[in-house]
Amino acid sequence: MRGITLFGLFRKKEKTHETAAKTGAAWSRVLSGLFGRRALDAEFWDGLEEALIASDVGVKTSGQLVQAVRVKAAAQDLKEAGQVRGLVRGSIVEALSRPVKGELLPNGQPSVLIVVGVNGVGKTTGIAKLARAAQSDGRKVLLAAADTFRAGAIEQLKVWGRRLEIDVIAHQTGGDPGAVAFDAMTAARARGADLVIIDTAGRLHTKHNLMEELRKVRATVERQAQGFLIRTLLVIDGTTGQNGLAQARAFLEAVKCDGVMLTKLDGTARGGIVLAIAGELGLPVVFIGTGEGVEDISPFDPEGFAEAVLPEPAAA
Repeated sequence: MRGITLFGLFRKKEKTHETAAKTGAAWSRVLSGLFGRRALDAEFWDGLEEALIASDVGVKTSGQLVQAVRVKAAAQDLKEAGQVRGLVRGSIVEALSRPVKGELLPNGQPSVLIVVGVNGVGKTTGIAKLARAAQSDGRKVLLAAADTFRAGAIEQLKVWGRRLEIDVIAHQTGGDPGAVAFDAMTAARARGADLVIIDTAGRLHTKHNLMEELRKVRATVERQAQGFLIRTLLVIDGTTGQNGLAQARAFLEAVKCDGVMLTKLDGTARGGIVLAIAGELGLPVVFIGTGEGVEDISPFDPEGFAEAVLPEPAAA
């Protein structure tokens, strides 16, 4: 699974196929007509690119994917549209199989995970899911409520902490998020925690201040994290499409991100956003939310996604 230790979640990777089912049904309606054509002509290639763009793959990534398939089809001297189905599926897997540099959160290595994303994408709930998965894998987790702008965010994280019996480091609303990060690292050492998950603010309407805060949180963690591996996870709502992608770029300007957690993929027919994340942002999707419960999280499986959106046709 691309060199990632995912708390023992690997056994759940088949969930990607189930979660992408809605997208798969939509793609099947659009693409079945294309692959039913006989001629592998300009009209086919234009139609394929348009279908991908309409599914939120993005203009740039759609063009690159279609071009890659055209080159492979020409090399194999394919003549009929139905013959390139497997090539498209393989190119999807290839595009999504971006390696994470090193392991994301390896067992045996104390780690800090800074979680970023706009408000409303499911960030705090995603943190709870990650914390529960890590807890189930025997790790001692500490949560930090560094979204000090919203009282609701602080309280939500505290509620999850009580439910999961995980300590939460929090200050008053309006406090310094860097100070929260500092206290969290101090507490982690004192309490023997080997995974610190830091929630952060996501209010893009005050973008400049937000980005400065994120940089400050990251800088504080770097100063205090001797012996801890630092990773940053970007949370994106799969239903927001290209708008979500534009929002994500704002976070990439402020902090280096190591991967993406994609939420609500099961609620959208336009799951091509997965490919856009890889192609436009250059980031691997490492986790997906698979439902509303705290256990509903899975590693993202490129093969499972490709099979869901472009399955082999049923035998006649």
